[in-house]
Amino acid sequence: MTRRIFTLVNNRLRDRAIECIREAFEKHPGSRVEVKGPKRSSDANAAMWCKLGDIAEQLTWHGRKLDTEAWKLVMLDALRRHYSDERQLMNLVPNIDGTGFVNIGQTHSSDLSGEEMHDLLTIISAFGDQQGVEWSEPKPKGDTRPVPPVEAYEEIA
Repeated sequence: MTRRIFTLVNNRLRDRAIECIREAFEKHPGSRVEVKGPKRSSDANAAMWCKLGDIAEQLTWHGRKLDTEAWKLVMLDALRRHYSDERQLMNLVPNIDGTGFVNIGQTHSSDLSGEEMHDLLTIISAFGDQQGVEWSEPKPKGDTRPVPPVEAYEEIA
């Protein structure tokens, strides 16, 4: 069975998603359906990476220089701690050689809703301000490509 992702921006795509669910139910019993809120905006994504880049460039954390990916994980942990529900708590287990821990939680920045992304950016900004980070602005988009047709909102993975 092919994985399909629909961005529900009009009635036609809603109907197509329903049609695919019915087909999966009949042809592939036990198929799973996941419904998520809207993705974060590309502006918010650019702002996050810009801020993480500023932090990575300017700060040393407990004697270590972290890259943007590591800082993203540190900030996602702060976001998880910001929320009080269990799904947001970090899930640590010892690594296989006993020298540290591995987070086996499944939170990824790409899964954040718009509201969660706003909260993450607030946490990153507050942390950077406390540490004296000098912020640069996100690079301008400069992408003048036309908006894709509605068909582009159905992904086949």
